[in-house]
Amino acid sequence: MISIAIDGPAGAGKSTISRLAAKKLGYIYVDTGALYRAVGLKFSLLGYDASLDCDISAILSETSVDIRFVNGEQRVFLDGEDVSDNIRTPAASMMASAVSARREVREFLLEMQRRLARENNVVMDGRDIGTVVLPGASVKIYLTASAEERAGRRWRELAEKGEKITLKEVYDDIVKRDYNDMHRDIAPLKKAEDAVLADTTECTLEESVELVLKIVGERTGEN
Repeated sequence: MISIAIDGPAGAGKSTISRLAAKKLGYIYVDTGALYRAVGLKFSLLGYDASLDCDISAILSETSVDIRFVNGEQRVFLDGEDVSDNIRTPAASMMASAVSARREVREFLLEMQRRLARENNVVMDGRDIGTVVLPGASVKIYLTASAEERAGRRWRELAEKGEKITLKEVYDDIVKRDYNDMHRDIAPLKKAEDAVLADTTECTLEESVELVLKIVGERTGEN
């Protein structure tokens, strides 16, 4: 099986680019960030904030997170309910960052991610895929862009969905998440030593996808 690990900071377009690249390759796309967002949503629904002042293991023991592919599209289910559209808000992003820093949560989701890679050709994106989840991945890519560009992309995406939020608020959220992700004790965001850096600041979406496919093709012969 071939596994493509794509890591990078918030708002770098990992999900969209990885999904489109996987489709062109005929691989399964696994958005691991969505899994953490779903877990974060669970704690939010229970009334907890980012401090997670609760018995995390006890709550996880009663939590079900599942990826299902509906018409070729990944959908995320939390306790049997499709929450794919509920986990993309800025609040969900902050909770995802909070839960992903907890060892209990990472261990809870780790085997699910590895099993998907063992059983399928995958493009998997997240914060620690190449460093922790799939250290033996066939191809590792660190996908990034400037904070300003990432904030602009995320703000436009949210505006199209009707979210009332300013560009500065989105930028501040991006910067805060970068710091939290890079400085957490458990599996901090960093470029794997053998990962290829792909900076898409000056790239269109189509150019970003082609850049990823070019890197994959050079290392696997797939195109």
